[in-house]
Amino acid sequence: MGEERLKQGKLIVFSAPSGTGKSTIATMVLERLPNIGFSVSATTRQRREGEQEGVNYYYLTKEAFDATIQSGGFIEYEFFFGNYYGTLLDKTSEAIDSGRAMLFDLDVKGALNLKKLFPDNSLLLFIKPPDMEVLKERLKQRGSEEEDGLQVRLQRAQLELEYAGQFDEVVVNDSLHVAVDTVTAIISKFLTKTKNI
Repeated sequence: MGEERLKQGKLIVFSAPSGTGKSTIATMVLERLPNIGFSVSATTRQRREGEQEGVNYYYLTKEAFDATIQSGGFIEYEFFFGNYYGTLLDKTSEAIDSGRAMLFDLDVKGALNLKKLFPDNSLLLFIKPPDMEVLKERLKQRGSEEEDGLQVRLQRAQLELEYAGQFDEVVVNDSLHVAVDTVTAIISKFLTKTKNI
């Protein structure tokens, strides 16, 4: 029994307001910890040239996506720019059952839902900006935000920051390299930790 428990997979979840550097940190951490896979989401959007099923996304029709929602097959899902995106429960369970470590990029509610479903196997990491002014500057530097869009993202960030206390670890991205070192150390410790049985 103890042997089986040790082989269970681990789920690492990143959440952060837009513009915090979450994707950059995730990419750098995955380079340092190559044994961790990246969770592949399902989507209703059309496959683009060069994209592969199960590598970029799991491509579902709107009907199949709806059926999966109805059967409780998503940990979380959202409607974004005309398409649905979601995290499949069965693929996550497969990762745990096969002893793999997976990294997820989820919004705060999706992260907390995953923790509820897999409390013993998951680590929730919240990446925080140093403050709202820094976040505003980072979003402006992207150059892709209209003023209205910027305000919406900042309001959403404020709401997301209220959930930070419910995460296992909170890391402030003031310096990218320090944040990556900190996150890598937290994940490494989590991956080597065994449960007291």
